[in-house]
Amino acid sequence: MRVLLVEDHPPLAEAVMDALGRAGFSVDHAGTASDAREIAAISDFALVILDLGLPDGDGLTLLAQLRDGGRVPVIVLTARDQLSDRLAGLDGGADDYVVKPVEMQELIARCRAVLRRPGERLARQLRVGPLVLDTVARSASLGDRPIPLSRRELGVLEQLMRSAGRVASRAVLEDALYTLDDEVTPNALDAAVSRLRRALERAGCPLPIVTVRGIGWMLPREAAA
Repeated sequence: MRVLLVEDHPPLAEAVMDALGRAGFSVDHAGTASDAREIAAISDFALVILDLGLPDGDGLTLLAQLRDGGRVPVIVLTARDQLSDRLAGLDGGADDYVVKPVEMQELIARCRAVLRRPGERLARQLRVGPLVLDTVARSASLGDRPIPLSRRELGVLEQLMRSAGRVASRAVLEDALYTLDDEVTPNALDAAVSRLRRALERAGCPLPIVTVRGIGWMLPREAAA
């Protein structure tokens, strides 16, 4: 699941990106409002984390522009801690308002809480037949038996489970798994799907990953009779 982080302080941006990456998110970073607008115009994000003090403009203006372009959840992450600032951020459309400094575990929990709200994209636990994925612990299991998977394999599995019974296109999977800075080889996604398929087969999973040639992949809602 992709997140856009708009933060002009490099050490903090690096810390947030590292924490979110370990939590299973793919993170694109923009250090200015103009960069954020350009990235948002060409990519879809599940969530935006937005600093208000940007070098080329106020984050509240960018917040309004992001809201005008669609319904992407936005968490404001800022040093502005006055009540008037909080009210301006929340009234301006922010889904949450977090004051720096913040513990990374709390920030991740707030991201997941926003994404679990009705109409948003994240549930803590996904189930398809006997297959279970815990999106917080970043672990997969078949019944009560854990399935060892890499971060990328877990990302593929999450997208397939979210679209179970429907084809997840190559474009959708790549957009969810890779950031703009990732160096993605032509067969990187195919390799990740292949590794995931072998891991599920070794675990005895009755749900096959079905290749829909020229389009993408699908995980059935239930095993074939």
